[in-house]
Amino acid sequence: MGYMGDRSTLLETGRFVRARAEAGTGANESARGADTQTALTDADFAEEMFAETDTASDAAELEARHRVAADKGDPGAMSVLGALLLRRGDLDGAEPYLRGATAEGDRAAANNLGVLLLQRGYPDEAAGWWRVAAVAGSAPAAHALGRHFRERGDEPAAEYWLRQAAESGHALGAFGLADLLEHRGDKGVERWFRAAAEQGHREAAYRLARHLRKGDPAEAEQWYRQAAARGHRRAALHLGALLEARGELKEAGRWYLTSAKQGEARAACALGFLLRDAGDEESAAAWWHRAAEDGDGNAANALGALHAARGETQTAERWYRTAMDAGDQNGAYNLALLCAAQDRTAQAEQWYRRAAYAGHREAANALAVMLLQVGDAAGAEPWFSKAAEAGSVDAAFNLGILFASRDEDRTALKWYERAASAGHTDAALQVGIALVRDGEERAAERHLRCAAGGGSAEAAFRLAALLESLAPPPEPPALGEPVGGAPRTESEEWYERAAELGHRRAQVRVGMLAAARGDMAVAARWYREAAEAGSRNGAFNLGLLLAREGNEPEAALWWTRAAVAGHGRAALRLGLLAARHGDLAEGQKWCARAMELGPAEVSERAARLREALAEELSA
Repeated sequence: MGYMGDRSTLLETGRFVRARAEAGTGANESARGADTQTALTDADFAEEMFAETDTASDAAELEARHRVAADKGDPGAMSVLGALLLRRGDLDGAEPYLRGATAEGDRAAANNLGVLLLQRGYPDEAAGWWRVAAVAGSAPAAHALGRHFRERGDEPAAEYWLRQAAESGHALGAFGLADLLEHRGDKGVERWFRAAAEQGHREAAYRLARHLRKGDPAEAEQWYRQAAARGHRRAALHLGALLEARGELKEAGRWYLTSAKQGEARAACALGFLLRDAGDEESAAAWWHRAAEDGDGNAANALGALHAARGETQTAERWYRTAMDAGDQNGAYNLALLCAAQDRTAQAEQWYRRAAYAGHREAANALAVMLLQVGDAAGAEPWFSKAAEAGSVDAAFNLGILFASRDEDRTALKWYERAASAGHTDAALQVGIALVRDGEERAAERHLRCAAGGGSAEAAFRLAALLESLAPPPEPPALGEPVGGAPRTESEEWYERAAELGHRRAQVRVGMLAAARGDMAVAARWYREAAEAGSRNGAFNLGLLLAREGNEPEAALWWTRAAVAGHGRAALRLGLLAARHGDLAEGQKWCARAMELGPAEVSERAARLREALAEELSA
């Protein structure tokens, strides 16, 4: 039983979906930190000043020094002191100094006064002061004003002020502008994410990497690395995915671990798969458990599969239900598989239906198979169709079988062709058979090669037969050339491939070809293998070889097996053998069997022999 929750490709399992939601989350995280950054980056000297205040005593000394000058009316000192007080959360103390500096035309103070008023709950008044500062050339104020308008849905005004900030070289302004343009689907997104990323904005680096990942994966990886190195957990997750896809599992594991430790459930899930593949099942389970508890449905499915493989069905069922609760319908599908394996048919159908209604294509296919098994072909067809249209290759093949059973061969062929184009081996075989039937040998050859290459013994046999029929007749050997000296043909190679895969008719054919070359040992081996697998032709031919070697008793055993299975020639041989040994009644019995089985030539010969034996018995 195959359970979902086993590894597929990274982006197919649901491990890295929700790209749009991630982008929004990142923007909000940046926005939440913007107010404080705005307050601390406006004045030209602020960064140096605050870098010096590493200790409480330094800060107190700096504050005291500026307070003296501020109280004497120095605008610069009032602006700095107001920023210091605002930074430590003393809004009441900061406000009069910031208002005083603003009145003297200090744009940094106007910007920080806007921050203070926003924290007090007066966004419109804050926007008024940001406008004053922005008009005076403050890039942080322009950024804050742009965010203010965007929050109110005024996107044209938001774009204007964010562009002012971005074009002034403000990282947050560039990021905010890129985020707005991305939201609207406008051009210029990459340019402004890059501008912010080059200034160290980690969310911008991550978002830039996501824009580049298809067109320039190498550069995308560089930006993922920069963002991940700055602690961006989703960047670390996607960097791990890139490295894992390249086979660099050790480094991928390190980035998954980094991201998982920062709380990224999908990274914990991916790390679990890496550990499972490395043979450390217990550590894998621990990370899956952590991810599942954080709401990762794929991890819950993986835990369910792990416990199911151990035979711990109750625990497996619990985790599959957890996956469903997390919104992952693979959980319902896996639960249906679990119930089906336990012959809990009604429950299996219930869970298949739930997953199928949620759009799970393989669940829809499985539900249709279940309905078909109970004779509800009418109920099965729409589910097969829904699954096939959603991309289920097995469902497309099953639709082909369904229509073929109704003798709707053209419709069946359409579905077989769809499944075959997606690599379904049995579908390719069916297409090949249909094309041979329609006389399109070359087209049939292509499909039979696909199916045979996919491991189908029947396709290999049919391809060999087709190639044999298309090949020109062999030229007679030259004088003195040994019989069977010609190189093996491609058809013989395919017959052998099919024979090695256990195809009984191919085994008989390989035996016949070996016998034609005079290699009786090889012929006998293949005839015996086919006969022991139930081939009546193999049993008959093996009997012929044994009889030629003088081993009539064993030959009779194999002819008896063939005759009982319906081989007329074998029955005739047994009749001849019995007549030669004087057992006329036994000979008549086998002749009657040969007459019944045919073909016509055999029936005629058996009838003549039976009459002769009857005359002999009555003489």
